[in-house]
This record gives sequence, C-alpha cells and structure tokens, in this order.
Amino acid sequence: MIYSYTQISQYLTCPRRYRHRYLDGWKEKDTRAAMLFGRAFERALGAVFRREDPGAVFFDEWSGCHDQTLHYSTRDSWDRMFRQGIMLLTRFCQDNRVQVLQPRRNLQIKFTRPLDGQNDFVAHIDAIGKLDGRRCLLEWKTSSSRYPEEPEGLLSLDPQLVCYSWITGIADVAQIVFVRKRLVEVQYLRTTISEEQRQEFGRLVTGTIRRIESADFLPHSGIRFPQNPCNTCPYVGLCLGKQEMADAALVRRPGAENLGWIDELNY
Repeated sequence: MIYSYTQISQYLTCPRRYRHRYLDGWKEKDTRAAMLFGRAFERALGAVFRREDPGAVFFDEWSGCHDQTLHYSTRDSWDRMFRQGIMLLTRFCQDNRVQVLQPRRNLQIKFTRPLDGQNDFVAHIDAIGKLDGRRCLLEWKTSSSRYPEEPEGLLSLDPQLVCYSWITGIADVAQIVFVRKRLVEVQYLRTTISEEQRQEFGRLVTGTIRRIESADFLPHSGIRFPQNPCNTCPYVGLCLGKQEMADAALVRRPGAENLGWIDELNY
C-alpha cells in the first residue's frame, strides 16, 4: 500500500469516511469553486518562478472553470475570484520575499519514505526554496480569511507541516497564505518543527496504518450542535443510507463495487 498525509488525516477524522473513499471507491465531485481556484492559482505560482507570465497561466486555468456549475461561497463569483487571483499574484511578485531556484526541480517535489512491511508513504511538497533569504520548505495556501498568528508557535502544531518535515527531514517550514478578501493579503508564516515532533508523527503513521490494515472502520459521528462536521461531510449520504445525497456529491471509481469482501472481515 501507498499512504499519504491525506489518507492518514481522513482516517483520523473518521475511519468510516476513509473506507468510503479509499476502499469503497467514492470520491467527492470537483464542484467547489474555492478548491478549483486553489489548483489554478498554484499553477500560476509555478509560472512566477519559471519566469513565465503568471497572469496568463492563471487566466487559462481559471477560464476552464467559467462555464462549470460550481458551488461559490457567499459574495463569490468567477469574476470576483479572478480579480482576487490577479491582485494576489501582483502582491506576491511585488513583495519578492520568496525564491525558488531551479523551479523544475524544486516545485511539486515527490518524496517517498519506506515503512514497515511493503508499505510506502508518499508526499508532494509544494516547493523547497527561501523565505527572506532563509532556506525552508514552502507550502502554498489560498483562503478567504487570514490564518491566526497568535499564540506564538501555533503554526508548529499544523499536522501537514509536521508530516512534510518528517518525510523531508527539513526543520524550517513556512506557509505562504494568499488571502482572498476585499483588500487581498499575502501572509508569510514561518516555524520550526522539532525532531521530537517528527518522531511522534512517525509513530502516529505506524499506529494508524496498523488500525487501517486491521479493518477498523468504526464511524466517528460528528453531530454536535452547533458544530456539525457530519453535516458538511460529502460522505454523509452514504452513512445515512441516502443514495440520492451520495450521488449528488460523489462519484465512484470503476470496479469499486467489487469490494464486497470487505464486509466479510471480522472487525
């Protein structure tokens, strides 16, 4: 098996959701405008470091979503998000705080780490470069609101950054957050991941994989008012046995219906 941060995170959030996605073959439909915007914007960032025209790349990528039926958040639209993307790219270039040398080598880098048995852990890192002249691992984020900066050291608890530090061995990490709001903003957040944190994450990966391979897929119900994680989960239709809800939010990979043997396992 090949595991990733997304898989481990999905399992820890809800084992039943993990089963729906990775074993039963269901996958969320690409209908969220924010998610597709992030993909288009990331490709435009790559153009910045390759000395190409990032505005043109972003326009080409985002134009492909123009005629799709997407779910936009309140006040968002294709035009508004396009303008925000261009302003964020302009601000980022003007700041000139991030360097990525040899972009074809140091952007979207694949790291593989062997685990116990025949398993591997795979991660795709956005970039390795410099922030304000200091070498670090770089992670791009797009958001409609600012990331919190207090208390000091909060970023070091981000599990995705801990994961990426663990697989690369790079202690210095940074998140570059592109904030889509009326007055756009780029946040440059840096932290250091300790060796103890990396070792703890390695043990977490080992323990989680052990539970996955033992077919432990009990659900973690998230219904707790006023916060309802289950209510926003794209797989809730499957848990409720409402196929029409599942079909509206999910697609299933071909051949996944042949995995009925999973139901015969002894939990």
